[in-house]
Amino acid sequence: CQTLGNFSFSIILPLFFIIVLQKGLKENFADAQVSVVDCPDLTQEPFNFPAKGICGKPRIADVGGVPYLIPLVQKEKVYDLNTVAKDIELPGAFILGAGAVSSKVLGINAELIPIVQTKSEKKPAVNGSYVAQINPADKGCLLEKYSSKYTDCEFGLLANLYASEGQPGKVIEVKANGRTGELNFVSCLRQTLEKHYGEKPVGMGGTFIIQKGKAKIHIMPPEFSACPLNTDEDVNNWLKFFEMKAPLICQPVIVSRDPGFDLRVEHTHCFSHHGEGGHYHQDTSPDSVQYLGYFQPAELLFRIDRPQETHLVGRD
Repeated sequence: CQTLGNFSFSIILPLFFIIVLQKGLKENFADAQVSVVDCPDLTQEPFNFPAKGICGKPRIADVGGVPYLIPLVQKEKVYDLNTVAKDIELPGAFILGAGAVSSKVLGINAELIPIVQTKSEKKPAVNGSYVAQINPADKGCLLEKYSSKYTDCEFGLLANLYASEGQPGKVIEVKANGRTGELNFVSCLRQTLEKHYGEKPVGMGGTFIIQKGKAKIHIMPPEFSACPLNTDEDVNNWLKFFEMKAPLICQPVIVSRDPGFDLRVEHTHCFSHHGEGGHYHQDTSPDSVQYLGYFQPAELLFRIDRPQETHLVGRD
């Protein structure tokens, strides 16, 4: 795949960044605390990631895009996370994020929750990803470890990815409880950054846990739509929505504003250890919800295989 552009984010001073985020969160949550902490060991519960942290040369990649899925699918759009790691100049990168599976590998359409330590000269790839699909037996959620059936690192159509060396280090810890506003957790973070930094794009990625409460999650159907999906209403009628319970472990990728690369400025997928996962929209229990997240500002943004024909449908 072709890297069509890259962009250097502004340097963020941690203390000032913390003040900005905490102020914005308190406008949307009853209680919010932001601080700098040592990244917890992400190889441990509840994460069980193949890397210890999210530090070291942090960067964001926006690969493909929604226009390859709708109005009609372009199945030939298939990518590999090991190749993406090289394209973003970080071979062996630890990658988190949100994307779609390769239908050529799975034979169906489904949500991908990528969690991959990509291959390097010394080590093979370790794929800790999950797949959330519609269960053919009961039409509910079927969440499976990718490596339980497949050995590759492919994905299809689109992905928003946060990459780093996977090292321990200092990260931004965000706690938010009791949602009082209309914005979901990720949108609140992004819009807070956009409001403060304006035309200077700021990118951020990492992981957060919905510790208590429930959330609205969607999963794409196993069959691509035979009819063109031309509006957000068409897309929402095609998607399958669920209310899923905590704890949910989420992988957000956030860019405060698009600097002209036709980005998806926020995209979050989640998994759990109780068989639920998919694309995060919003918590559905605002009074009781509790969020705990660990984030790192990105240094670079890479845009890979940008669609030539684009639109803004289905970007929620």
